[in-house]
Amino acid sequence: MRCGEAKRLKWTDIDFERQIITLNKPEKGSEPRIWKVSSKLIGMLNTLPRKSLRVFGDDPINSLKTTFLKVRKRTALKLQNPRLTQISFHTLRHWKATMEYHRTKDILYVKSFLGHREVRNTEIYITIERKLFSDENSDQFHFATAKTIEEADKLIQVGFEYVCHHEGTMLFRKRK
Repeated sequence: MRCGEAKRLKWTDIDFERQIITLNKPEKGSEPRIWKVSSKLIGMLNTLPRKSLRVFGDDPINSLKTTFLKVRKRTALKLQNPRLTQISFHTLRHWKATMEYHRTKDILYVKSFLGHREVRNTEIYITIERKLFSDENSDQFHFATAKTIEEADKLIQVGFEYVCHHEGTMLFRKRK
């Protein structure tokens, strides 16, 4: 999400039972979107106070930005890493999009994930991914096998994808 989209997020946009967040009113002419989120994120959202219809309160967006800047500065000092002060909310969006493209190599998935209307707006993440991971061979995989459905389920849960069946064994792979 963009910062403004997160700021406008309402409690009714979150399905805590099914772990889904719905964004019906995106910014910048983007498409509405729905995300399946982790139980950890749902747990963190559940700890927030519900003093308003909005998840992050009704204060102006500048107060959210001010809080972010203070925490960012304090973290940079604590870790003695001044480069952390260059991170913005939007940096996190770019990083997630780049990593999703690196993981899936599916530009249409990333386009949909970000809510872009045009794929050309998403193509920047191909360039960033190639610059960041140019030393790696993108066709390298970790391989694993499973003999039972339970073993296959565990592999899928950690990101492996099914490839084929060979002599009673299921073969899986995951990008390095």
